[in-house]
Amino acid sequence: MTLKRERVVEIMDRFAGQRILVAGDLMLDRYIYGQVSRISPEAPVPVVRVKREVAMPGGASNVARNIVALGGRAVVAGFIGQDASGDALKNLLKSGGVGTDGVMTLDDRATTVKTRIIAEHQQVVRVDWDNVEEYTPEIMQEFVVRLAEQVQHSTGVIIEDYGKGVVVQPVVDEVIREGRQCGIPTGMDPKDNHELDVEGVSVITPNRAEAFSAMNLVDHKPGPDPLQDERLLRVGAGLLKKWKPELLMLTLGSLGLMLVADGRANRHIPTRAREVFDVSGAGDTVIATCLLALAAGASHEEAAELANYAAGIVVGKLGTATTSCEELLACFV
Repeated sequence: MTLKRERVVEIMDRFAGQRILVAGDLMLDRYIYGQVSRISPEAPVPVVRVKREVAMPGGASNVARNIVALGGRAVVAGFIGQDASGDALKNLLKSGGVGTDGVMTLDDRATTVKTRIIAEHQQVVRVDWDNVEEYTPEIMQEFVVRLAEQVQHSTGVIIEDYGKGVVVQPVVDEVIREGRQCGIPTGMDPKDNHELDVEGVSVITPNRAEAFSAMNLVDHKPGPDPLQDERLLRVGAGLLKKWKPELLMLTLGSLGLMLVADGRANRHIPTRAREVFDVSGAGDTVIATCLLALAAGASHEEAAELANYAAGIVVGKLGTATTSCEELLACFV
């Protein structure tokens, strides 16, 4: 550990003064919890007796939720449908303290919903309602204009790509351009848009599978030390050259994070997770904590270390979870 408690407190004290814009795919996450006592006579599948149901913001919305949980201010930009799920998502965001000034409601598109059925702490199945059709140029132009206005009133911006069509080149260009003009950090959590030009982004956080896929390479079983993993090192170097971020942060699951930056030696930050119940949303926590810390004046290494501790906390919780400053500070004794 290189971060001292006093420095963590100094960074966290600035969280409340940050307004982070999260642009990307907005979703509603539904969780149905129950118990399994028998197999269905109709098919070889478990019968889940429902005990309770919970709905919460998902996708880019969950990144914003993580920022608010850490004491920052957040606003989302993206699309929802003119439907009950869209209304539910917007109400959840507002009641959770997340701004919705960048949200556009569309009559001809349904809100993306992911429903997870969980029994005995195990996910039985996930059911998705989503749209994959491209948005019209007119809609995207209106969105980009709204996006620029929101960037100008923010201290940091995150592009959150879940592959649902919001994160396209004009959106990326606008965020990076406006971010540079405003002198604020920009972050991106990528998905499968490998051909996007993201040069100039402050930090980008692919997981291991996304990193290998972006380089059109087949992954292999990782060794215990990322800094001795030659294939991973080649992928990191290739992505740094391809994407040209200030910082490439590779999220490696149980192995933690690896930081790759031009002119600096690669650095491995081991995981801080004590017990893993659910990895859902861990990547959201990483980019949210990292960008919030950068906006608050943390260095790349400090932001990465805070993000790593935050991820270690949320994977120990069931469902798409968040962490607080109090929980995070407790890691630094």
